[in-house]
Amino acid sequence: MSNHRCERISEEIKRELSQIIRDDIKDPRVRGLISITAVEVTNDLRYARIYVSMLASPEQSKSALQGLEKAGGYLRTELAKRLQIRYTPELIFKLDQSIEYGTKINKIIAGFNQNKGDEGSDV
Repeated sequence: MSNHRCERISEEIKRELSQIIRDDIKDPRVRGLISITAVEVTNDLRYARIYVSMLASPEQSKSALQGLEKAGGYLRTELAKRLQIRYTPELIFKLDQSIEYGTKINKIIAGFNQNKGDEGSDV
């Protein structure tokens, strides 16, 4: 299957899942700022890895991820209603920690730049 088609389907899944999670999920664990950062669909459209980012503590993130996994059947059914594709992929949720990693790297760089500035003022 063409890579371009997989990318289009990934974007459609991302858009629809974001809307479903925001509007239709009633699980109290799935609350707060939850965003889908990426969707990777296999070439045969059987599986979709959903990368989810959350602005929450690690315990709340883990709980919200469990809530999303529990609602996986419902989410897949809703996707099948909204998308016109032969197979609706099985959803595999993964916690995306790239935002936290980027924040950590920015703090390290800022600390390095601050220390470098302090050394330059002593000379």
